[in-house]
Amino acid sequence: MPDTMIRALLTFLGYVALALGVLGVFLPLLPTTPFLLLAAFCFLRGSPRMHAWLMSHRILGPYIRDFQEGRGIPLRSKCIALALMWPSLALSAWFMPVPWARWFLLIPGIGVTIYLWRLPTRPAGKAGRPGASSGQINRE
Repeated sequence: MPDTMIRALLTFLGYVALALGVLGVFLPLLPTTPFLLLAAFCFLRGSPRMHAWLMSHRILGPYIRDFQEGRGIPLRSKCIALALMWPSLALSAWFMPVPWARWFLLIPGIGVTIYLWRLPTRPAGKAGRPGASSGQINRE
């Protein structure tokens, strides 16, 4: 496959992953982080301009950089994620027409909860600056 076709495919996949990642911010069962990391990977190889935009984005950029550099996520973000996820799982279980299938909703709920607990907790207000090395943090 020609290089330009591969770059176009990676750019397209980057846009799809970015859209799913942004949707994941609002839909508790759709993971945000893996899609944003996939978008960053695809854009890095497919569209350097989009990769630079994504990494310097005011909201998404620090989130991706902090995760990639092992700084974790703020406690507030963890709490919000769990506070939105568990009620939505309970509501989904309430409307689930097959009673025995309701128990399967515990699998992603428990998995995501354990995953969030194990992630490092970053102090609030200490997101990484665009272009900063991993040892530097923003003091805003």
